Amino acid sequence: MENRVYNDITETIGNTPLIRIKRCVEGLQGTFYAKWEGANPGNSAKDRIAKYIIEKAEREGRLKPGATIVETTSGNTGFSLCMMAIVKGYHCVVAVSDKTKKDKIAYLKAMGAEVHMCPASVPADDPRSYYETAKRIHRETPNSIYINQYFNTNNTDAHYHTTGPEIWQQTQGKITHLVAASGTGGTISGAARFLKEQNPNIKILAIDAYGSVIKKYHETGIFDENEIYPYRIGGLGKNLIPKSLDFEQVDYFEKVTDKSAALRARKVTKQEGMLVGYTTGAVVQGLHQLHDRFDDNSVVVAIFHDHGSRYMEKIYNDNWMREQGFFEQDTIKINGKKMVTA
Repeated sequence: MENRVYNDITETIGNTPLIRIKRCVEGLQGTFYAKWEGANPGNSAKDRIAKYIIEKAEREGRLKPGATIVETTSGNTGFSLCMMAIVKGYHCVVAVSDKTKKDKIAYLKAMGAEVHMCPASVPADDPRSYYETAKRIHRETPNSIYINQYFNTNNTDAHYHTTGPEIWQQTQGKITHLVAASGTGGTISGAARFLKEQNPNIKILAIDAYGSVIKKYHETGIFDENEIYPYRIGGLGKNLIPKSLDFEQVDYFEKVTDKSAALRARKVTKQEGMLVGYTTGAVVQGLHQLHDRFDDNSVVVAIFHDHGSRYMEKIYNDNWMREQGFFEQDTIKINGKKMVTA
């Protein structure tokens, strides 16, 4: 291993490890690897887009000293942008939905962000939504840029230039399937574009959420508002069609439930010794639901999008899990008899 000394924390972004996983995919045919994005310094794949977009804006002269970076985020992108802003001397303003947990808000503020809380239950084009709030702040703030990750193709390009090549090199070109959660769509679209350029037979399988419009739109071209309803998995699925999601690169979308993804994440953590996030639980649940697409010759790379430390007040909080109805009834033994406790 190279004994490199880095000039700052942002130089450690990318080149994340590819790790063989076995226990959490027991019973599935093929060889499975996790692309462990939790190993990034900001603990998620969003570090890649923050670095790529900001440094490109600097090269193009759109980011000047003392500038303000504005973004819409459910957490991870905000953390990554805050890290970049601290190192490079910018101010960071983020608009988040009110379903964002308190620990994430605290993390953003600890990293110096100015946080604006917005209702999650309003349509994307409502002035109160976190999308429209971020746009307004950008308009009203001189010397600012709006990252706009959902409609910024640089989001996709970041993964085309980094994640895709890394996976190709790490598998020595043997990858047959890429499986990833689709939120903004940048990770799966960018990595897929690079990988399909190397081998068009590679299958790209995206994970979506119930309550999201993405899967139906991919299959029918119809934006069906009846598909939209509240769900709990942050960073997965959408109530709009992101421009950063290149539907042509994806072969199939599979939906998973909030409950199955949460329970699966907890199981993966205990089986693999990797504290994984909610979207990773969704991805591994998707692997099991897609089992008939793999055979003994399959080499499957699953994106493990972020670190589970972001979810200690959510999926790793037993009380939260019970409040959502995600646990079966808990039982204890008293004098040899099972008693229901929850």
